[in-house]
Amino acid sequence: MLPSTARLPHLVKLYQRYLSNEHTAGFVQAVSARYSVATLERIALQGDRLARRAATMALGFLGDNRTSPVLARGLHDADRGVRILAEAGLREVWCRDGSLNQRQTLRTVMRLNVAEAFDETIDIASQLLDEAPGMAEAWNQRAIAFFHLQQYTEAIRDCGRALEINPHHFAAAVGMAHSHLELNEPYAALHAFRQAIEINPELEGVRNQIQFLEQSLEGRPE
Repeated sequence: MLPSTARLPHLVKLYQRYLSNEHTAGFVQAVSARYSVATLERIALQGDRLARRAATMALGFLGDNRTSPVLARGLHDADRGVRILAEAGLREVWCRDGSLNQRQTLRTVMRLNVAEAFDETIDIASQLLDEAPGMAEAWNQRAIAFFHLQQYTEAIRDCGRALEINPHHFAAAVGMAHSHLELNEPYAALHAFRQAIEINPELEGVRNQIQFLEQSLEGRPE
């Protein structure tokens, strides 16, 4: 039997209303008016299943890169709904680093990658990184451009830098692994894939890659 709406925590009521009307702006406004990011982080770690889902989703909208450790723990939550929301939230907060102008530049870099304007991506990302070398996602985006230009050593370097700054950046670990594969470095690729799955166990494609590499490398010297 479902609990009475009157007995549900307010955050869960807001979440259920969002699930009903899919009004994102209303959910964000209502949550931000009542809950601080710190409170949402606590609920995401300690609440019941629906409360963890609600808080995790809210953090994806309201948190910034400093919220990454809490969302990264959500990747290992017992509830798959929380894990999915945590991954989506992480991808969002990675882009909320630095000043407003730096964030806007990062969004430009990401759009250029989507448009496959990789040389321009590298130029603008490099300028951004000269100004703000602590932006992990900028390193990751430049790595993506290097990868598509078949500059795999440079891509590995930038993925490594992203992971040094943000050890929760599973996407950078995956990018590093694929770059090692292109350089015919299967053991290094396997190590990077394992790092990615340790951060985010939901990466089924990565899990399959690990299984394939382990089988193909069995008995071969490193």
